[in-house]
Order: sequence, then C-alpha cells, then structure tokens
Amino acid sequence: MERIDEHPQNERTWAMFCHLSAFAGYIIPFGGIIGPIITWAMKKDQYELVDDQGKEAINFNISIFIYYVISAILILALVGIPLLVALFFFRLIITVIAAVKANEGVRFRYPLCIRFLS
Repeated sequence: MERIDEHPQNERTWAMFCHLSAFAGYIIPFGGIIGPIITWAMKKDQYELVDDQGKEAINFNISIFIYYVISAILILALVGIPLLVALFFFRLIITVIAAVKANEGVRFRYPLCIRFLS
C-alpha cells in the first residue's frame, strides 16, 4: 500500500465512493459491479487516485461475483453455504477497510482479487 499525501480531499472522497458504491449490490442486482463502474467512469480522467481505486474496486467486485457463483455451485457439496456466508462478511469488511484507506489517500489492494483491469 502506497500512501499518497498529494491528493486533495475531493479526490480521496471520490476514490472512497468507488469502493462504497459496491454496496449498491445489496439493493440492485449486479449493483456491486455497476456502482463502481459508474463512479470510476465519471471521475477516472479527472483524478489519478480515482482511476486506480476504481479499477481496484471493479476487479474485486467481479472477483467476488465469480466466488459467489462457485460457492453457489458448491452448495451441492454442502460446503457452499459456509463459503457464501464467509464471502458476505469478507466483502463487507474489506470494502469498508478499502474505503477508509482510499479516503486517507492510500492505494489499497484487495486480497484474493483477480486483476481484470490494470
């Protein structure tokens, strides 16, 4: 994680929103992916930190979606339900941590994240 002090508060706030917009997925189907994409697309050209953290949020939420699908399939093997519960709490906690770090100007990197966008 790299600390960036040169970013103004407005840029850090938008970077934080890139992460928090993933919670739209609890209300809207695929909102966990669409929310970060919209936030990132709006400000990626204006702010370097938003470009970086937006890609990170999108990559993580696509990865989590894939993990949810795999866990749902594994329900047949009786391990899917605990995996789904663990993924839910992991996503919730790590997204809040990422949002706080982005608001501090830190380039946060999610664990277990597949890098689709770089």
